[in-house]
Amino acid sequence: MANKEYKYKINGNNYTVTIGDIDDNSVELEVNGTPYKVEFEAKPASQVAKVAKTTPAKPASQPVVKKPAAAAGNGFAVKAPLPGVVLSIPVKVGDEVKASDTVLMLEAMKMENAIHAGTNGKISAINVAPGDSVLEGAVLITIE
Repeated sequence: MANKEYKYKINGNNYTVTIGDIDDNSVELEVNGTPYKVEFEAKPASQVAKVAKTTPAKPASQPVVKKPAAAAGNGFAVKAPLPGVVLSIPVKVGDEVKASDTVLMLEAMKMENAIHAGTNGKISAINVAPGDSVLEGAVLITIE
């Protein structure tokens, strides 16, 4: 096999890497003139094939990811300001809320975020449940 040469610039430093002989689990290479023998930690092909053929079971606790959706009806849509996981929903359909009321707690980037109603009105729909993963822009709650 012919040697292959690659040039890299990493953090402002130039490297010339020449790849030599490749065996089953090792390769001989040269970096800026210094020879190295690199050994791979690989499983035998038969074990890899078995793993590739098996399909892992979907865990029951995997949260549902809610995609952004349009607001239902003529109501005001309370949307997720960023992706996260719904922690709690302290309101229920039919509750009267004020604009400053917390209608949902969302965990995003390891922080709890209080999501406020944003308008005065009555909760007409709750589109998520605690434990659901939501994307930015997903309609969480609709207020009439």
